Amino acid sequence: MDFKQIEAFVSVAKNKSFSKAAADLFLTQPTVSAHVQKLEASLNATLINRNNKSVSLTPTGEIFYKNAIEILNSCKKAEFTIKEFAGKIEGDIDLVCSSIPETYLLPGFLHKFVKEYPDVRYKIRHNDSQGAIDDILSDVATFGLVGSHVPNSNIAYKEIFNDELVLVAAPNYQVPLTRSKTRVPTINLNDVTELNWIMRKDGSGTKALIKKVMASKGILEKKLKVIAYVESNESIKEMVKNGSGVSLISRISAKDDLESGKLVEYKIRGMEFKRKFYFIYSRKKSFTPLEDKFLTELLTHFESKKRK
Repeated sequence: MDFKQIEAFVSVAKNKSFSKAAADLFLTQPTVSAHVQKLEASLNATLINRNNKSVSLTPTGEIFYKNAIEILNSCKKAEFTIKEFAGKIEGDIDLVCSSIPETYLLPGFLHKFVKEYPDVRYKIRHNDSQGAIDDILSDVATFGLVGSHVPNSNIAYKEIFNDELVLVAAPNYQVPLTRSKTRVPTINLNDVTELNWIMRKDGSGTKALIKKVMASKGILEKKLKVIAYVESNESIKEMVKNGSGVSLISRISAKDDLESGKLVEYKIRGMEFKRKFYFIYSRKKSFTPLEDKFLTELLTHFESKKRK
């Protein structure tokens, strides 16, 4: 049993695939398979169930996996300490993000972190808020940035950013207005069902908030004229700018288009769509020194932004 065998086993367990593990480790698939087979032979135990459709851990594999993570983390801690002493910090950070944090929050922090630690590599997966939790609990990713708080006792949530959803339309899109003392043009609640809506798919924090707020005012999704369900926030913006309909999108993502006049903001009378973004991780996870440093600096970065 050696380090490379353990590393190959952990990667296969995380990815549930020999081919994905090979890509992550920059090895060939036969090499990864050989490492795992030698590990099983040295332990005289089958660690992985193999069939044509899926890869899963055996009960023995589940037990060994927890120990394997601790072994790898101990090795990484020793390696990190030595390299930090030598002035060269390197390693991998596995992240999973929902759409808005991935596009508008993470890049600014990463730019700063990359300059400070140029030898660190990042693996960034895209998933919705619930999918991000699943990825973290299955060790596919270590950290996540998401737009909704899905209750789970195994997940730690740290608030990093306050946001709201704003109703937007193209300048030439006909929106029924009502009198209002606010500076933002306002729509009556009853007129919401007369608009063509472009919506995010289920699973996103954006969609969950829209359904919750509208339902509190007696407007169910089935009452809306939804012309499209779209996964990408950027695709939604383009459809709205082309005049296909309206949508509720994150203010941080609409900022440039609102300032340039490509989109117009409206308010729905009696409705507010406030929300927060969160940095998440497993409460049971044992972090490597690099992951500890990343966590600390990310939280410090966003805390300093709140104070500005």
